[in-house]
Amino acid sequence: MVGYPVKVLLAFGESFVQPKAFTATLSAAGYPELSALSGAIRGSEEALQWLLGNNFTHLAALDAAIDNDEKAQKWLEKYQYTVMLYFARACNRDTNAANWLKENDLDIFLHLAEKINYFRDNQYFNIYRRKF
Repeated sequence: MVGYPVKVLLAFGESFVQPKAFTATLSAAGYPELSALSGAIRGSEEALQWLLGNNFTHLAALDAAIDNDEKAQKWLEKYQYTVMLYFARACNRDTNAANWLKENDLDIFLHLAEKINYFRDNQYFNIYRRKF
């Protein structure tokens, strides 16, 4: 995810505040995978299937890792998606991960973790959601 422009990542973060407006913006700007990731994090099985069907397995794994799926976290580590692994851990309020992101000048991911946590803290979770 470090390859995305900061403006795009900020729009991704706002998709947890105003989903319809910002997911449409992301898709129109040529980032449908971030739109789908936002949807998957917000619980859309359709968005998760889109990620898997369009060769964005790493983003599907990120979604699962954000849900604290240990298997997905190991997958991210195995395939060296280090930033996404620490980002997922920061989304689970891991202070070591947050410190690692800060030390590596990746504060944008701390901002995104805050947006995701705010969304998650104010939502009802479906316990039947499929695992990665």
